[in-house]
Amino acid sequence: MSGREPAVIRSPAEMAAWSDAARARGERIAFVPTMGALHEGHVSLLREGRRRGDKLALSIFVNPTQFGPKEDLSRYPRDLPGDLAKAASVDTDVAYCPEPGDVYPPGFQTYVQVREVELGLDGGSRPGHFVGVATVVCKLFNVVRPHVALFGEKDFQQLAVVRRMVADLELGVEILGMPIVREPDGLAMSSRNAYLDANERAIAPTLHRVLRDCAARIAAGDAIARVVAEGWNEIEAAGFAVDYLEARNAQTLARAETLADGPLRLLVAARLGKTRLIDNVAV
Repeated sequence: MSGREPAVIRSPAEMAAWSDAARARGERIAFVPTMGALHEGHVSLLREGRRRGDKLALSIFVNPTQFGPKEDLSRYPRDLPGDLAKAASVDTDVAYCPEPGDVYPPGFQTYVQVREVELGLDGGSRPGHFVGVATVVCKLFNVVRPHVALFGEKDFQQLAVVRRMVADLELGVEILGMPIVREPDGLAMSSRNAYLDANERAIAPTLHRVLRDCAARIAAGDAIARVVAEGWNEIEAAGFAVDYLEARNAQTLARAETLADGPLRLLVAARLGKTRLIDNVAV
């Protein structure tokens, strides 16, 4: 049953005033930053945020600084009415929906870089991506002023970048990572799944199946290098072009060569047609 749609706030000053008033009343603010095109994964974050805060804030902002010059900023799905309806289903209080010019006004030139956590993985495949992520999340935190912010574990490197930034800059926001929400066939829910045609959608769950099998083999003691190489080949044989398949320390994202380098996370990114998919599992 849907509740009332959240109030839409466009202005950073108005958003900050809303948050300051909530804090002055002693209310705890939970926050879920998104780029819109909400799916059940986002709704699960909002649902948990509703439990953890007196007030629940959502942001919907397609952030241009985290897209590369050859990436899909213009194609990125946008559905504000649908997003607000989904947010209403968990009684979200406010949706902060700024314009790019409000987030990056004329003369803007300050960016946030998390130097080591962003290395490799998506940081290697998408140069500059995490500078855009860290900068916009820092700006959103400064405007929304949440007590707790919720992020999905599907974007595992992003979660690590945000955690490191919050700790290093002493931002005082509790960061909560939430489990990946999957389709019944195992495919991680993503706004980009809408780009897959019917044939690609049938192939896409292979990514998670191979990742899960590789993680089980590594946990059983198989050599990481051999398992990763064989998994890479299996994913490519299914029709993907693999960007990376790697085992990393789940806390630092340092490269892992053995189980002793754990706790481990196995992460993958691969293109299927024109669509880039990512996934990860714990070992």
